Order: sequence, then structure tokens, then C-alpha cells
Amino acid sequence: MKLSEIDINELDFSNIPDWPLAVRIFVIALVAVVVLFLGYWFDVKTQLETFDQATFKETELKKKFERDAAKAANLDAYKQQLDEMRQSFGTMLRQLPNKTEVADLLVDVSQTGLASGLEFELFKPQNEIPKDFYAELPISIKVKGTYHEFGEFVSGVAALPRIVTVHDISITPLSGKPDKKSKSPKATQNSGGELLMELTAKTYRYLDEDEEAANRAREEAAAKGKKGAKK
Repeated sequence: MKLSEIDINELDFSNIPDWPLAVRIFVIALVAVVVLFLGYWFDVKTQLETFDQATFKETELKKKFERDAAKAANLDAYKQQLDEMRQSFGTMLRQLPNKTEVADLLVDVSQTGLASGLEFELFKPQNEIPKDFYAELPISIKVKGTYHEFGEFVSGVAALPRIVTVHDISITPLSGKPDKKSKSPKATQNSGGELLMELTAKTYRYLDEDEEAANRAREEAAAKGKKGAKK
């Protein structure tokens, strides 16, 4: 008898052994599928997810181990690089003047300009700007001269043994000035190709331990003030 020819309403659920063979096979297969599905959903699925997580973690641990092993193998090279960086940093730090040497450095910058043939109209050091372990000292400079003299000045500043950087350079032509020797009020002196250069030169000095501590204290106080204002 085919399964399609059986009327489910005629089946006696109290006497399952007497059901047709096709029906019993279908019911057994259906129960087996349901049991397998429930077993997968409530047990196997969780185990597979746990297995996937463990596999991913194992892969990550292997990668970390390989990275750590590579670092351990290159430890001596890293130590050598660190020593070189410390020496380089020490060399750069020695190029920063201390508090007593700043005045001499300002004189060096000024003398470099005069040696280049420039005429100073302004040479004004500004207030220091504290940073992490050093202080920045901007200097407003305004000089008259030619392009060649400007180039000599900038090259001379770059060649100083101390670190000096040049920023915000502006070069403008000088207009003719009234000629006092001439009787004509409209007569002007020839500027001879002179130009006016304005710039900001920045030099730096390292902070001693007391200054660094005071700087950190100011930063912490400012940070606490900002947090208090937000509240």
C-alpha cells in the first residue's frame, strides 16, 4: 500500500503496531529527523560555536606566539636600535641651549643677520611657550636687504650649532623714500632693489627638572579645571 493511499483518520493511535508498514517507516523517519534536529539545535550547535571560538582563539594565540618569537629573536637588534635612538636623542638634546645660553644664541642670530649685510628693523623675542620637555622661544624679525642677503642669513641660521627654525616668511618690495637732498617734494631715493623680509625664528631650550615638574603641574591643574567646568 502506498503512503498516499492511506487515510490518516483511519489510523488507530492506540494500536500503532498494526499500522501499515509505509506509515510506520514514515513516522520513524520523521521522529528521527525531529530528534536529530533538536539534538543539533540544543547541543551540537553550541558545541560547534564553542569549537569555532576555540579555533579562532588558537589561531590568534599562534600569531601572537610567532610575533613574540620574532621579537625575541631580534631582541639584540632592538636593544641596539634603542641605544642608537638614545644617543641620537642625547645629541639633539645637547643642541638645545639651557636657560643661561639663550641670550648668547640670540646674539648669534642677530650677528648672522648683520654679517649677511641685513639691516634690522625689528628683533623682538616673544614669551616662551612651554612644551613637554622643552620651551619654544619665538623671535619676531624684520630686516631689509636683497634676496642674496636673505639667502645668506637663512643659510647662516641653519648652520648655527644650536637648533633654530624659520617660519612665516614674508618678503615685500620697499617703496621709494622721499629724497631729502632734492628740492623737489616728489623726488624719491632709489631703493636699489632692497626688500623687506618679515619672519618668525624659533629657538628652543630644554627645561630642567624643576621646570618640567612645574609645567606638568600647570597642565594637570588646567585639565582638572576643564573637567570641573564641564560638570
